[in-house]
Amino acid sequence: MDLCTRMEDGMRSGGRRAGRTRRRRGRKQRNTSKSVSLSHQQQYVTLLRFLHKHGFDCVLQPANFTDFGRGLQAQEIIKPDNLIISLPEACLITTSTVLDSYLGPYIKSWKPRLSPLLVLCVFLVCEQHKGEESDWLAYINILPVTYTCPAYFSNNVIALLPASIQSQARDQRKAVNDLHSSNQDFFRSVQPILSRDAEEVLTYDALRWAWCSVNTRSVFLSRPPNHFLSGQDVYALAPFLDLLNHRPDVQVSASFNHVNACYEIRTVAGIQRYQQAFINYGSHDNQRLLIEYGFVAPGNPNSVVYVDADLLQQVLQGALDRSVDQKMKFLRKQFLPVRGLIIHPHTINPQL
Repeated sequence: MDLCTRMEDGMRSGGRRAGRTRRRRGRKQRNTSKSVSLSHQQQYVTLLRFLHKHGFDCVLQPANFTDFGRGLQAQEIIKPDNLIISLPEACLITTSTVLDSYLGPYIKSWKPRLSPLLVLCVFLVCEQHKGEESDWLAYINILPVTYTCPAYFSNNVIALLPASIQSQARDQRKAVNDLHSSNQDFFRSVQPILSRDAEEVLTYDALRWAWCSVNTRSVFLSRPPNHFLSGQDVYALAPFLDLLNHRPDVQVSASFNHVNACYEIRTVAGIQRYQQAFINYGSHDNQRLLIEYGFVAPGNPNSVVYVDADLLQQVLQGALDRSVDQKMKFLRKQFLPVRGLIIHPHTINPQL
């Protein structure tokens, strides 16, 4: 082997070593998150004891992570395509849970029909109101007491948001307010099951808390149409499972297994022992994550920039461009059928 060949081979092997070093450093950097187990805390002990009675078992434990806050940590190596969690149907809170409860007769007899979302919200508020008498108290006690969704934002906070999502934030606040104000008669109808006046229990603040709990923490579980309810029935609250945090670069499969009647989540890549287990809510940009779930994901590969059509015109006019009309006509024809542009690192698409 001549000198040039050995030098070339040495450069390649050096490159491989450097590559391995970089990958090791990268893994080390990604795994620097520290955690503190929460499994010894009474609220989680009580929740797991409650779930175990319904056949639930899991290799994950609740923990607090320095970079993600509360989440779930693997206690052993979970191999690729293996289950992260399998939650029995009896552990889920669905509209069937509510219709089979003390609220069932009131909901079934009410006209017009109530939405599945409202039914779940009212159930959560009533269960919280029951306190120690609630069958779901162990779950209620680990739910957040407040949320960072736009429904909780003040006008001053909304004013700080990008213009493209201010209207969506206001729409969410209005939707929750309308849900509360338009169902006062139904709230009063359930007075017989409450220990205080319905107006004191089913308040706007209580309904907002329940709405955010369902909207941010439920899993998608399509159910057959129910003639007692109106609209699509796709919400299921999943105790313990909903402690899983979202990460956009993680791949999982999630679905309801009708054979064993469990809601299951499988990891694609596997999870190392003591690492945090994640779920993926979908290919959502940070605007969608903020509106729907109340957080953003740093380094989100699905991030986009929203450009309003009016802003484009202002920029072109500010540049004293004499062909503003022609350029706007082209942009509207190519990209602006509805509201504006979505600019992604790899493409430009219309904002639908």
